[in-house]
Amino acid sequence: MQFYEERLVELSVTQTILCFSNLFSSLNLPGDAHSEQQQKFSNQSSGPSYRKDQYFSKGQSKGERGRGRGGWQGGHQSVSEEMPKYITVSTFAQARAAEIKAMLKAVSQKSSNSLVFQTLPRHMRRRAMSHNVKRLPRRLQEMARKEAEKAVHQKKEQSKTKCRKARRRHINLVAEFNHRQRKNIWLETHIWHAKRFHMVKKWGYCLGNSPTEKSYRACYRAMTKHCLLQDLSYYCCLELKGKENELLKQLARICSIDTGLTFQEASCLSGRFEGSLNLYQADRYPEDMLGPVTFIWKPRDGSENRQLWIWVHPALKQDILRELKAIFQCSEPEEICITEPVTTSIQEEKQVEVVMKLGNKRKKEDKEGEKAVPVKKIIGDGTRDPFQSYSWIARTTGIAISDRSMEILRYRLIGPLSNSVLTETLKAASVQTEMADSETELNNWWVENCKDSEKVSLHQCQSAIFELLEGMSSPSDMPPGTILGLTVGDPRVNLPKKKTKAVPDFQKYQDNDKVRQLYLKGVPAECAHSFIWDHDICKNVTENKISEQDLNHMRAQLLVPGSHLDLGPGESKIPILLVQQPGKMAGEDRPGWGSGWDIYLPKGWGMAFWIPFIYRGVRVGGLQEAIKHSEYQRIPHTPNDFPDCQAGMQFAKELETSLLEKFKRRPPAKRANYVKLGTLSPFICPWGQLTKNWEGRMKASGGFLCPSSPHPDCCTTEGQTHCDPKAEVVREASPETGEAEEAMEITSSEGAVKTEAVTSIQDFGERGETKTSDFIVLRSEKLLMQVSAWCYPTAGKDRRIRLVSRLGQKEMTEDVFLPILMSYPRALVWVNLSLLRKGNPELHAMICIPTEDDLLRLSKDKLFCGPQEPKHRDIFKDKVRKQKEEKKKKKKDNVKSLESDSAGILDEEATEDHGDLILGLWSDALPDVTSHCSRTVLGYVTRGDFSLAAGCGEALGFVSLTGLIYMLHNQPADKKGLVLLRTPASLQYRFARLTIEV
Repeated sequence: MQFYEERLVELSVTQTILCFSNLFSSLNLPGDAHSEQQQKFSNQSSGPSYRKDQYFSKGQSKGERGRGRGGWQGGHQSVSEEMPKYITVSTFAQARAAEIKAMLKAVSQKSSNSLVFQTLPRHMRRRAMSHNVKRLPRRLQEMARKEAEKAVHQKKEQSKTKCRKARRRHINLVAEFNHRQRKNIWLETHIWHAKRFHMVKKWGYCLGNSPTEKSYRACYRAMTKHCLLQDLSYYCCLELKGKENELLKQLARICSIDTGLTFQEASCLSGRFEGSLNLYQADRYPEDMLGPVTFIWKPRDGSENRQLWIWVHPALKQDILRELKAIFQCSEPEEICITEPVTTSIQEEKQVEVVMKLGNKRKKEDKEGEKAVPVKKIIGDGTRDPFQSYSWIARTTGIAISDRSMEILRYRLIGPLSNSVLTETLKAASVQTEMADSETELNNWWVENCKDSEKVSLHQCQSAIFELLEGMSSPSDMPPGTILGLTVGDPRVNLPKKKTKAVPDFQKYQDNDKVRQLYLKGVPAECAHSFIWDHDICKNVTENKISEQDLNHMRAQLLVPGSHLDLGPGESKIPILLVQQPGKMAGEDRPGWGSGWDIYLPKGWGMAFWIPFIYRGVRVGGLQEAIKHSEYQRIPHTPNDFPDCQAGMQFAKELETSLLEKFKRRPPAKRANYVKLGTLSPFICPWGQLTKNWEGRMKASGGFLCPSSPHPDCCTTEGQTHCDPKAEVVREASPETGEAEEAMEITSSEGAVKTEAVTSIQDFGERGETKTSDFIVLRSEKLLMQVSAWCYPTAGKDRRIRLVSRLGQKEMTEDVFLPILMSYPRALVWVNLSLLRKGNPELHAMICIPTEDDLLRLSKDKLFCGPQEPKHRDIFKDKVRKQKEEKKKKKKDNVKSLESDSAGILDEEATEDHGDLILGLWSDALPDVTSHCSRTVLGYVTRGDFSLAAGCGEALGFVSLTGLIYMLHNQPADKKGLVLLRTPASLQYRFARLTIEV
């Protein structure tokens, strides 16, 4: 090796000398010097050492060196210099030897980021060199061996699932999926959704938000003409067991008959119909709302013990569960009710370790030495802690509360073809009196029940009613909330060869009296019974399900490929529950729109029912389609449209945070200046401030005899002097200071006590801790029907009197509405708004009261869209500019020497005063939100868009009850219910029709 290096050095020196000689020959030196240089270069073997004058020509003096060709010109050195007359080769080679040696060393050594075989030229590289040292050149083999011996470059042990085939094995997939569900639980249809939907993480679940394909209009058509399928298994089921009297006694404390149905409704108590209501904290109605729920009673079986299911949204679950445990005093966990413990994260890790453990065998062995069962999918609940119990019992009353979330799956079919999809997909189970296999427990519960003649006749009656659904044009033909129990066979057996569209057969049941009787009377109470209420039966059905692999193996053994697979007694029997969803019930237009069926299934059977539904031509929707479904029905959506419950407030805070971050990401020149637009709160609705301001206006005016107009000095427009916003707050609070310590307690006609002490005005969005007692949402059906009748426009006074009397309500007089205002001083009303002309309402749009001039211009000009808001002046612009200058000054001061301590403290205080200023947003405490603009603000929009159902822009939101009655009292009869809408980023008002649907 040393010999080769010496030869390389000699060769390099020789090549260097030749290069210099060629360079010298190419230079234009003087004739005598050039010849002399060549002569000395060729003859001299050992010359004198270098001298300073060797590098300059003879005819060039020292004074001329600086002005010469190779000297300095204009303060800069020239590119080329005069070459020396002669050069001593040995001395020059010795000076360059160290550099050449360092260069050779750098070439021979590899870099730290590459291996030895990677230092070869590309044409010499081979893949085998990476693992076989002998294939490398001999001069590099020794270095490669040393490199292989280092611990850093040693090969890692091969993973068990390194290849895709191993990763895609079912046991490894399930173990990985269980590991990935530790934070956000997956529904059983998660894999199907994840391939076709945009997924979001909400409420402890990973849910499909919207399809990846363009399907906005297609989903609406499916809801209107065909069928839309949704997976609602993320809804939580709370089960209550105990004596009926004890249950009803305590449940009556968290609901009110003023809002509609209660748990004591006779039709719901029998188990025939599903009920829906709003829950409040015990004895706190109409304040401290918990949220909306639906409930189902198990049909009576002769005993005094009853079973109740309460279905709640996962955002409301913890609050409602806490209140139920408090009223029933269920503090002790009940261990016997826990049928299947949820696998903890430690157990998950152990399972994964066993599966991934290195070795020759892939199978696990249990205690008996036999082949163990593969890793099962963990079916838990993302809204509860797996280390805590999910069943509680009260020792005094014996009432038990169980959390059955994710134990019962829930699918929803929406649309007129839901009946056809159900009848084609599901087939009633056949009666079975003998066991298919004595070794397994498959269908043993069904065989035992089929031995009872009464249960067999009940099953036949349920099957007959289920088949009659095919003769109905729409699910809305059934009574609202009808419940039908049924036991069906395995839907995978009836799977069609390709996707088909389920179509109803009306001729088959055209003259059938049974269909007519089902229209009128509905389903009998005994037919609402289902075995899904039994925990043991559900567990048996889940554990003894035939796997997809076994089912495909049976299909492969058919003599005629593609023919019907008849499992006979080995076919699984699944108990289900069908619950009719009535769709749109309030209002006069589109009755029954959005009706359908809810299907309740035991866990483990999610995909077995999902795929057959898909093969019947349904379209699948996500969370966005659920919002649109409720929007077209004009009903509040949970939890978005419940601002008086904790979940609704939390949703509003998160929405405000996301919108504010999106606003800050845009540059100042590319975002709206809401201060100039007169929008005080563009990202959140200040409900507490709105109701408080309207209460103050009512007290200040002493009633609605003289209409109060907005304060002119509160409207900050260009060309007007602006008043201090803090002075506005003081002026708004001044009428209430005298009554701040008094609490009004006025009992209404329904016997409810309302009102609370008046507190200081604070920004709802800035506080973040608004209590539900600051305002309430009016949900009394009697009062809502009364106010709804007042919103109808009529041509004359006589017609209005006839209309109000026809609706069974009282005429709008002070004797009627003043007691309502005194009883509900801070109440909100859910309203629907339809635009008269063009325009699309947006989120947080302002609902305002039109002036007399606006109504007069509208009556004269039918094409008049609406007035415009005068442009406001940004009073915070100077403060924002000052804040930026202070920040720049502070940066400069930090770079320079530190100033005195007192000056530094003053700078910090000035920065803290304006630390939250954002250009374009109102930074101080909100003034009077009702009179800030030229039109009095009545409420805000929570959802708004162009409605495909109505063919115009529609919006849903809340208005102040006090402001609504004030507006209706002062409007003419033919203009009742006309309001103005203005989006947060626009100055244009647009007319809309306000209605209240009850």
